[in-house]
Amino acid sequence: MENSKKMEGKTYCVTGSTGYIGSWLVKSLLQRGCTVHATFRNPEKVSHFLKVWRNRDRLSLFRGDLHEDGSFDEAVRGCDGVFHVSASMEFEVSAPQNLDYLIKQAQNCSIHQKSHVKTQITDPAVEGTLNILKACLKATTVKRFVFTSSISTLTAKDSSGRWVPVVDESCQTPVDQVVKTKASGWVYALSKLLTEEAAFQFAKENGIDLISVITTTVGGPFLTPTVPTSLQVLLSPLTGDPKFLPIFTSVNSRMGSIALIHIEDICNAHIFLMEHVDAEGRYLCCTRSCVVSELIELLRKEYP
Repeated sequence: MENSKKMEGKTYCVTGSTGYIGSWLVKSLLQRGCTVHATFRNPEKVSHFLKVWRNRDRLSLFRGDLHEDGSFDEAVRGCDGVFHVSASMEFEVSAPQNLDYLIKQAQNCSIHQKSHVKTQITDPAVEGTLNILKACLKATTVKRFVFTSSISTLTAKDSSGRWVPVVDESCQTPVDQVVKTKASGWVYALSKLLTEEAAFQFAKENGIDLISVITTTVGGPFLTPTVPTSLQVLLSPLTGDPKFLPIFTSVNSRMGSIALIHIEDICNAHIFLMEHVDAEGRYLCCTRSCVVSELIELLRKEYP
């Protein structure tokens, strides 16, 4: 890429480094001559990646837990930028009994009250992200914070349920709609929506340059020892997996198609947005969209 040279020698923190996107992003940054501070929560997962990441002389490992205040301070210290990829991949959990009440309350609160109420729903995602942003303030060297969002936050339908002609970054699913419908994967969508909102608010109040990358369904090779969740969702029409097929169906119902991006492309997008001076706000990254019949035909040809 064009910006490989100007990135050489810079230091970046990658949270969620043992995940699908995070592990590939670490690899990509090391290939570009960067120094990488890779964070992880479970030490037992790291040994596998030490076998597949090259240029480890520019790699430092740090334990970071979204549950623990200040646990990312050391990892962020001295970094030029932070890629916050870490996220819980829980799609279905029992919602708090007072969830609907909390959402209604949040819609009528001030910004700080709203943040407090919403944190009760999606902790540790919101609080964890705010902790990393606070670490950026302490570090003073961080020039940009790139947040990994998700296609789960978007919808291709307007408020009346009609299909919109073009889906872009403005097509965000209302929080109350996510809670009302509780479609498959709604907990993950809610977490991403509320975390992104809280992150942008904190960044605005504290002068942090924050970019959000809205990833579509990611496919391609992986470094993780197990098949990534997004690939399990993508392959669920073949496997019939009872956990992931409903999520696939839900995405198609909400979007009218399955939007796809290759793992190398989404990592390149993260890196490009980290370094592009004029970048701001939210960016939807998609290579192509397939209607289900087209996608299944492609899968059938690949796996007859």
